[in-house]
Amino acid sequence: MFDILEADIVVFQETKIQRKDLVDDMVLVPGWDCYWSLPKHKKGYSGVVIYTRQSVCAPIRAEEGITGSLYPPNSAKSFAEGPEDKQIGGYPTKAQLEASLVDATTLDSEGRCVILEFPAFVLFGVYSPATRDETRDNFRLGFLNVLDARIRNLASIGKRVVLTGDLNVSREELDTANAEAAMRKKGFTIEEHMSTPARRMFNQLLEGGKVIGERDQGRARAVLWDICRGFHPERKGMFTCWEQKVNARPGNYGSRIDYVLSSLDMRTWFSDSNIQEGLMGSDHCPVYATIKDQVHIDGGNIHILDVINPHGMFLNGQRKREYSTKDMLPMSGKLIPEFDGRRNIKDMFARKPLPDFQSATVALQRTQISYGEHAESDDRTSRPILQADAFEAKCLKKGVGVESAASATNKKRIHAEASAQKLPKRSKLGVVSLSPLPGTSK
Repeated sequence: MFDILEADIVVFQETKIQRKDLVDDMVLVPGWDCYWSLPKHKKGYSGVVIYTRQSVCAPIRAEEGITGSLYPPNSAKSFAEGPEDKQIGGYPTKAQLEASLVDATTLDSEGRCVILEFPAFVLFGVYSPATRDETRDNFRLGFLNVLDARIRNLASIGKRVVLTGDLNVSREELDTANAEAAMRKKGFTIEEHMSTPARRMFNQLLEGGKVIGERDQGRARAVLWDICRGFHPERKGMFTCWEQKVNARPGNYGSRIDYVLSSLDMRTWFSDSNIQEGLMGSDHCPVYATIKDQVHIDGGNIHILDVINPHGMFLNGQRKREYSTKDMLPMSGKLIPEFDGRRNIKDMFARKPLPDFQSATVALQRTQISYGEHAESDDRTSRPILQADAFEAKCLKKGVGVESAASATNKKRIHAEASAQKLPKRSKLGVVSLSPLPGTSK
């Protein structure tokens, strides 16, 4: 699956497993590192994991949760209380946390976010709470409020942000099928639709977001760019999620709730972005954004490989030293005691591929599966950032590191569907977002 997606950073949401359910095929994936956030109490619920391809990219810091209140492995201090050189930063202030009606520990108890920092940007893999019933309103809005605060705080200290995942909110009328008819049925005006708390908050975060009336305090300016919409500003029917119970996908009766967003000063970094609505297998479809090999930073151009790895690992796109265990972060899944120091038995018999130092891809994960557009070139100088949502533990088997274990028949069907896409090699670094893995359902 990873090879098909050609991503170097892959993010999945809604893994629906607990730590005791982790197995070698999920953690000891040859050539990949992984970073997990699992629900603390509920079984078969939520969960996020980000995979990074060790040959081309390596984060310099990793955290679980959005508040900084959780603890790194083997640490007596929380992420927010640890040494400054280990902190990603931008932690919500006491006032920002108090604005939420849910305490910080509870907000981070459901395994809804993994954050990785690369020299170039801070990557969020997020599975945002959905609108279910009134009993979850405080949690949903509290999570979104604190996520908004964390992103804005990072922007204020000069760090770029890439936010990807199933955010469970459509941006505006263009992002929902028959939106006006649905609003009339509920007795809503367009103004009321745009002013629902989650949608209003989300639009204030985005450049060009529709905001009714004055902006809220603390949200005076937009800080993120909606990459896919930026490349397709007037496109209708660009949906990423469909209700399976009523078989809404064939008629494209859906909504766009899966995103890859970036800081405003990263707009020139991307050469393309789109969805892959033809890729079947779940109730979500892939979303991707392709990053150029050369990006503009601090007044000059720099190779993307130089800034998605620790300092000195690459220079001008050429590898200067190999990835080693010293580059592993405490959050690495390979350092979980059950897996530390072990190898996947498949890796022992696998032929070691020749290193491709020219390739680079960052993959972002979230609640849906997204694949980048594949160019008509064999030049693999860059690959997609992958994001995935709602894949159960069953989805992490076989396939190059990830495969569906639902049944042998289902495995063959999933791989056949993926192969039928005839995805050619990618010529530019891509960011891909995934919601439920093909062959699974929410």
